[in-house]
Amino acid sequence: MLGWRRAAASVLLLPRRAGWRPAAAMSSLLVGQPQYAWLRELGLQEDNPGVYNGRWGGGGQVVTTYCPANNEPIARVRQASLEDYEETVKKAKEAWQVWADIPAPKRGEVVRQIGDALRQKIKVLGSLVSLEMGKIYVEGVGEVQEYVDVCDYAVGLSRMIGGPVLPSERSGHALIEQWNPVGLVGIITAFNFPVAVYGWNSAIAMICGNACLWKGAPTTSLTSVAVTKIVAKVLEDNKIPGAVCSLICGGADIGTAMARDERMDLLSFTGSTEVGKQVALMVQERFGRSLLELGGNNAIIVFEDADLNLVIPSTLFAAVGTAGQRCTTARRLFLHENIHDEVVEKLVKAYAQVRIGDPWDSDTLYGPLHTKAAVKMFLDAVEQAKQQGGSVVYGGKVINRPGNYVEPTIVTGLAHNAPIVHTETFAPILYVLKFKEEEEVFAWNNEVKQGLSSSIFTRDLGRIFRWLGPKGSDCGIVNVNIPTSGAEIGGAFGGEKHTGGGRESGSDSWKLYMKRSTCTINYSKDLPLAQGIKFQ
Repeated sequence: MLGWRRAAASVLLLPRRAGWRPAAAMSSLLVGQPQYAWLRELGLQEDNPGVYNGRWGGGGQVVTTYCPANNEPIARVRQASLEDYEETVKKAKEAWQVWADIPAPKRGEVVRQIGDALRQKIKVLGSLVSLEMGKIYVEGVGEVQEYVDVCDYAVGLSRMIGGPVLPSERSGHALIEQWNPVGLVGIITAFNFPVAVYGWNSAIAMICGNACLWKGAPTTSLTSVAVTKIVAKVLEDNKIPGAVCSLICGGADIGTAMARDERMDLLSFTGSTEVGKQVALMVQERFGRSLLELGGNNAIIVFEDADLNLVIPSTLFAAVGTAGQRCTTARRLFLHENIHDEVVEKLVKAYAQVRIGDPWDSDTLYGPLHTKAAVKMFLDAVEQAKQQGGSVVYGGKVINRPGNYVEPTIVTGLAHNAPIVHTETFAPILYVLKFKEEEEVFAWNNEVKQGLSSSIFTRDLGRIFRWLGPKGSDCGIVNVNIPTSGAEIGGAFGGEKHTGGGRESGSDSWKLYMKRSTCTINYSKDLPLAQGIKFQ
């Protein structure tokens, strides 16, 4: 981590570096200013095409992306029109015809090269994530590293995907489980992880033999363009059609077109529960397949036997990391009544030590929210918490500085079922709640609509296995003595209930990107029927 931070100064020059003087005709866009010249290393200009299907283009609206740390414009991206969308889907389908015929291990070799290309650009691409999304530099680099890691994982997986040969009850027969790519995978990603989530999906989908069509968040369009340029160069070097990894920057009209399009064999959507529900209904209307990664109202439960040396830093990271804008962010903290006051006191002291500043500063641990709208959402949630009986014991205000900065916030005194506690607010607000018994707090963990991530802190082995069991957590991620955030790529990532039920990244998540056929082969001269049926 320290190495990443030291590298930040050489990769992302500070906006008001000492001794720097503006030129006479300074561009109004950051990309045109000398201290942001590193953006050119990613192929970014003042005006950038936002459609790639083997060639770059775009005939839709022009969108300007902004730096959340100062709300200054970075660069412009021309988004896709619906005509661009039609052309791109057609080209992606044509590219799939070529890609699907390439053996899986050779597809894995191409993905390996994508990982290597990302490694070469990891610092500068991580800097772009920090500049455009707002997360601190080490998190931006870490997000690119996650894409690299998934590429490495996918390379090995490319030699392992497939089904078993099953014993047949009939002599001279074999049962084979055959797995084939679904075809075209649409990938819609959110602003908070503008690189990693695309990596989870695309690397696995590609080794399975699928073409991909990516629509990133409009507010992180530059990151989408930069990543696609890196991937496109690898495809070009291998003489693979560029449309295998197509990009279509756009808004709700493009997302709706993808959801309703029967040519979209699988649609992976990451975003809010509200929008995810609309996507799911549109896909289901055409009997399509969707993979949903939606919200999470995640809880940490701390029992009186917990090691507080683990609890405090874990809670701080889970609640404050990425300024509370992870889907796995801890939003509820349940404390046993015997340790409640002690933990709150320690947590307030820890919050006071959080270094707030520019995301690219090597000392910063906490940056801005992504948009001005997110700041308003934060203030509204704090006010609702007060009205419902909560007490703000730390934070709760907007920070008086340029950009979208708010104070990391701790609220105590609310009921476990208060409406605001059951509302996922994508902001750094932690609701601290008391409990007495294991049974009640397990139930409180499960009473919210989402079911993404959860964690308990305890030394009791019996309690740990009850937590992991059928009457424990109902989440897709069930942790013990670690935060709710920070999942590893080797496990399947996803959640239950209103989180959508989808799984990405590791374990057997690859199966979601493929279709399965059961094949019975008769290599005998007889025709016995299953279950001993006679038909003569």
